[in-house]
Amino acid sequence: MSSKLIASIDSVGPKKILTCDGGGILGLISVEILARIEADLRAELKKPDLVLADWFDFVCGTSTGAIIAACIATGMSIDQIREFYVGSGEQMFDKASVFKRLRYSYNDEPLAEKLRNELNRALGYPEGSPPATLGDDGLRTMLMMVLRNHTTDSPWPVSNNPRAKYNQRIKSDGSPRKDCNLDLPLWQLVRASTAAPTFFPPEVVTFAPGTPDQYQFIFVDGGVTTYNNSAFLAFQMATSAPYKVNWATGTDKLLIVSVGTGNAAKARPDLKEEDLWLLDHAKSIPSALMNAASAGWDTACRILGECRHGGPIDREIGDLVATPDAPNWTGAKQFAYVRYDPDVSREGLDALGLKDIDPARVQLMDSIKFITGIQRVGVAYAAAHFDLKHFKGFV
Repeated sequence: MSSKLIASIDSVGPKKILTCDGGGILGLISVEILARIEADLRAELKKPDLVLADWFDFVCGTSTGAIIAACIATGMSIDQIREFYVGSGEQMFDKASVFKRLRYSYNDEPLAEKLRNELNRALGYPEGSPPATLGDDGLRTMLMMVLRNHTTDSPWPVSNNPRAKYNQRIKSDGSPRKDCNLDLPLWQLVRASTAAPTFFPPEVVTFAPGTPDQYQFIFVDGGVTTYNNSAFLAFQMATSAPYKVNWATGTDKLLIVSVGTGNAAKARPDLKEEDLWLLDHAKSIPSALMNAASAGWDTACRILGECRHGGPIDREIGDLVATPDAPNWTGAKQFAYVRYDPDVSREGLDALGLKDIDPARVQLMDSIKFITGIQRVGVAYAAAHFDLKHFKGFV
């Protein structure tokens, strides 16, 4: 059990949580927003070498957000994370052979190799070293990644929280735990969280390897759960009794910063009843459920938390940004909350001054030919919407 991480979890003072949504290469939108946050924190705190792991206590992510969260937890700067995406985007989305495309579009090995190498390098391991594990002492923050366990049909929020039940090396009955989650390869958990069905093959993870109790689970992208936006799940882990983190609640004690990868309603004004058939449902229902769940958790956080910034959720409830003289619900606020997620519809891009960008090119998770445009969305959004005043009381 990491004594440094326990000391950090138990330290006195306000706690800051960062959560990053899934979205494939659109994670570069999140990266550019985070770049602005990192740069402004460096300037405000007069720490030119500050990285987000120096400021956030807990980083979480789903799918591409898991990549970003893991990289931040290792101490990488946003410049380094940007280089990871820009320099290897085409490599990560390496087309599978024609025969394999009946199952998935892209090979997993290029991404797996990149994750192994970059995470180990960030943690200071020489080339050729065994892969870093989830319980690596070099991780500088508490880290959570959302996976979907296809074998057990359940979402898996896997963390390096040293007090979590399945991170204990000794079970409650006194016997050793041979399948401690902290021993799992970090790169493989990240890769499992990004294994989007039809895009990448699933990830098979072996537990209790080399023992008579060895077994395997098959994992796919955490975005196939209701937690593509993991903000509320992070709040749950930080405050509910089973996880034993026990951080205090309150708008001056807990800040949750939630960063998306762009959103746009896929409206179909010319839709006819006869257009809805099996293939159409297969193509549209998964994303519809994911988007609805993401908006639902965002709404919950804006109501339970003091929402300091966020775009409109819908035409009825608006943005739910709360002010002392205009509360948005009848209960006490549990945390301060900020949501950064660009509207990448035609109207949203126009509002950011990006009239030359085709919305279709910045809405697809494998849009690797338009990386520059994706980055421009993040940069423009951050310039227009981020303000350190959103973090008042925590900087």
